[in-house]
Amino acid sequence: MNEELAAALKRWPNVPACYGWLSLDRRGHWRLQGKRIEHAGLIAFLNAHYHADEAGNWLVDNGPQRVFVRLDYLPWVVRLQPDGSLATHTGQTTAARGAVLVDEDGCIVLDTAAGPALLHDLDLPDFLAALRDGSDQPVAEDELLALIKGDGSRTILWHGQALQPVRSAELPARFGFQPDPSP
Repeated sequence: MNEELAAALKRWPNVPACYGWLSLDRRGHWRLQGKRIEHAGLIAFLNAHYHADEAGNWLVDNGPQRVFVRLDYLPWVVRLQPDGSLATHTGQTTAARGAVLVDEDGCIVLDTAAGPALLHDLDLPDFLAALRDGSDQPVAEDELLALIKGDGSRTILWHGQALQPVRSAELPARFGFQPDPSP
């Protein structure tokens, strides 16, 4: 906790937490009561104060108030960068560090240094173009569809990391986050 926040909590110790107002959609857009936030200053504030608590709830500190975030999918949305790195929806540079997963809908989930991240859907063509089979050949569509259906018997690699099937319902427990915090 930074010094400013600690001082604010001393001045206003009983500010109630806020639930159900702020959300993060599958494209990394902030939404306030379902409406996309467009104000650049507010977006920058939300990005700068976004973090998780010890219980796996994602939130934004608004002075002494904790504003909990409902996640449409995962805590992070990432974009592929030309240099091969990943950028989060908050503008942080991060890297894949663990599992590369594909869910039943074909969504790509990356375990990154920032945390579990959904690959932005606009980056799927570049992601798919980089997939290789065990012989370093482009992956056939039927092989990818089998993986999406849960058949992990085929080797499909993205930058040397094997893709693994996952069910989206398993992600909160697997990565330890709460998709919809409540009091």
